[in-house]
Amino acid sequence: MRLTIVFLLTLWLSTERTDAQNWRDSLTYFNREIAAGPWSTNLHQRKATANLQLQQWQYAIDEYDLILQREPHNPAALFYRAYANTHLRRYQLAQHDYESLLQFAPRHMQARLALAYVLQLMGKNMEALDQLNQTVELHADSAIAYATRASLEREMKQHEPALFDWQRASELDSQNADYIASRVDLLLSLKRNKEALRVLDEAVERGVDRARLNEWYVKCRKRKRMAAGISLGRK
Repeated sequence: MRLTIVFLLTLWLSTERTDAQNWRDSLTYFNREIAAGPWSTNLHQRKATANLQLQQWQYAIDEYDLILQREPHNPAALFYRAYANTHLRRYQLAQHDYESLLQFAPRHMQARLALAYVLQLMGKNMEALDQLNQTVELHADSAIAYATRASLEREMKQHEPALFDWQRASELDSQNADYIASRVDLLLSLKRNKEALRVLDEAVERGVDRARLNEWYVKCRKRKRMAAGISLGRK
């Protein structure tokens, strides 16, 4: 489970999701207002948001370019221009914008997580891990920070750190079944079946709905039967 991708692809737009026709209507309105009046950063940002919702990545980038010409440190413009460039696979441009944003807003968690994601896409896992380490240091109470780092650690086969981070994520967000499942999945891949079952039981004791974890109980029982069969075969 690659939580980094899951997290980023939820799209950090703080706008209501409506149908495409509504966004196209909004775009027509914003274009008309922009053409008729003086400069308005707000209008250009709203137009760019509509472009993003319609997946018009280059049009959104053009709007953010205009904004950043006037306001070089506009955090939303830097963040979402990087987001759009990521969709166009212009990873170096996205990296530059995220890094520029973090220079004056080092605690911007979304930007740091997004930068780590872009670095992963570029094959720079160690640099991505460094960003996630900084994220955890700056946001030690964030479950998503630990879970995202755990996801990368697993990809890098750093299994013990990944298990620790998923455990910490579960402590911070005790009802999140995805974190529990990720930890159990890794334990099963390491053939630590009893430990995986213990993690599930502890989660249920904390109040997690057992039905949400039933798939993993089934996998644990299956692994237990397989292990018993192998033992009998050896005898």
